[in-house]
Amino acid sequence: MPQVFLAEFLGTAALLLIGCAAVANAVLAGTKGVATGIGWLTPSVGWGMAVFAGAGVGFHSGAYLNPALVLAQVVRGRELTAGVAPTLGNVAGYVLAEFLGAFVGSALAWLAFKSHFDGEPDPAKKLGVFATGPQIRAPLWNLVTEAVATFLLVVVIFHFAVNPAGFGPLYAGLLVLGIAVGLGGPTGYAINPARDLAPRVAHAILPIPGKGPSDWGYSWIPVLGPLLGGGLGGLVCRFLPYLPG
Repeated sequence: MPQVFLAEFLGTAALLLIGCAAVANAVLAGTKGVATGIGWLTPSVGWGMAVFAGAGVGFHSGAYLNPALVLAQVVRGRELTAGVAPTLGNVAGYVLAEFLGAFVGSALAWLAFKSHFDGEPDPAKKLGVFATGPQIRAPLWNLVTEAVATFLLVVVIFHFAVNPAGFGPLYAGLLVLGIAVGLGGPTGYAINPARDLAPRVAHAILPIPGKGPSDWGYSWIPVLGPLLGGGLGGLVCRFLPYLPG
């Protein structure tokens, strides 16, 4: 059992390290990304590749990397992975591993770009490396966006199980890229409570000069929205008889 939690931790750490670094390269002063003028699409590709890498690393645990996906599997009434029942203790172990992995991965991204964090004058860009934020702050509709995007994530990922073995990480990465391009504009597509909350905590704790506030007033939306969407997606998939366990 500890190996399962370790795989989930390492997969989530890889996810956040690559994803946060992709954003840092695109927005922080003095990076090669800023120097060459890369735009929105490049961080989106980075997050897609981050999912691909994280899912590959976390294969032993089922590579959920996301409490919303764990919740969806529990709602389906299926094992988390072979031989791992969805008990309260196992679910808690998965979620804790995901949050710790997300914290460590985002902190490593900060270390890799520390000189650029120190030289960036805009606090919003520093926070944007760690956490999501809406383009238009409308809490209800921001919540709906996150729920819809996560619902899509869950339903499509559970359908991947009917495809040939070995392509799951690639499919998941391409799916997240599609969500980024299609549904990412309003809120920055957290679609994962661990992906947003743990790095937001890292932003609050790490000694980043001139970082500004961590926007805790918004922080509940990228947690609750994905959980709502994930739970609903799991419920829908529970009643699709052609989906494998």
